[in-house]
Amino acid sequence: MARLSAPLPFIRMAPPALDKRWLPLELLPDGPVSLPALLADCAGDVLAVLDQCGAILFRGFPDKGAAGFHDVIESFGLAPFTYAESLSNAVRKNRSDRVFTANEAPPDLEIYLHHEMAQTPRFPRYLFFYCERAAAAGGATPLCRSDHLLELLEQRLPGFIGQCRRLGVRYTHTMPGQADPVSGQGRSWRDTLAVTGREDAEKKLHSLGYRWVWRKDEDLQVTSPPLPAVLTTPSGIDVFFNQLVAAFAGWQDRRNTARGALTFGDGSAIAESDLEQLLSLAYSLVHDHAWQTGDMILIDNLKVMHGRRPFTGSRGILAGLAVPSEH
Repeated sequence: MARLSAPLPFIRMAPPALDKRWLPLELLPDGPVSLPALLADCAGDVLAVLDQCGAILFRGFPDKGAAGFHDVIESFGLAPFTYAESLSNAVRKNRSDRVFTANEAPPDLEIYLHHEMAQTPRFPRYLFFYCERAAAAGGATPLCRSDHLLELLEQRLPGFIGQCRRLGVRYTHTMPGQADPVSGQGRSWRDTLAVTGREDAEKKLHSLGYRWVWRKDEDLQVTSPPLPAVLTTPSGIDVFFNQLVAAFAGWQDRRNTARGALTFGDGSAIAESDLEQLLSLAYSLVHDHAWQTGDMILIDNLKVMHGRRPFTGSRGILAGLAVPSEH
């Protein structure tokens, strides 16, 4: 892991070229400096460096808890993207209007690599994470540069990538009527769609281009419109931006199976052998970030996938989203 020491005129330096598992850039304080105060003068510089490296770790700054984390997010001056307005499948709990818990799924569940909300028409450009309490064991956050993954996939699976580029992807997911805390995708359709009844849910889904089927026990199965699987970032870099890894490996509960979760955008099947190779190649590029209490990480959601390793003991990771974006 590379390190960049404050004060921050130095942050204008590009990170060195290291191996493709190198994440994140580590920013350390030069004395007991307040991170929000520091960012007030150089948030733009930090975002410029983030555009090059994909993820930045802030470690060793005074720990001000959830309220301090909220202040750090505010210091960037970025448009908020609240949990309430998102179409996230994850069960979370709000701490403030900009801060909420990370996925509340049971600790023994792996949350596989994904770009946040890439399976929906709206997604955040930036993610913030804060470690309120490190796990007794496990609980690392795997990070993977999806531009590097795309390069590897184009070498190993060119036909698959060609289909991804031409056709995009559709995602099918069944949401419960009431939140299911034992699932990594257990947020209820009422909360996900911000509605109270079926009629409003159908209106919302229609406006977003989804297809839907009502299932037993008030479950709601939805299929997204065709969404891109490869995007070009504002800086001109192609990235493998989707939820294919997470959906194939992790969308498993009493309502969902990986086999029924994915098709190409035209409805044609995606070869399971391609998805298995994708899973293996993605994790070959992973850096597992081992959390220390007080750590904060800023992620460019266009460039870096993240996940969660299983853990034991108590673990507290908070999250925030910024800059609503659309496919």
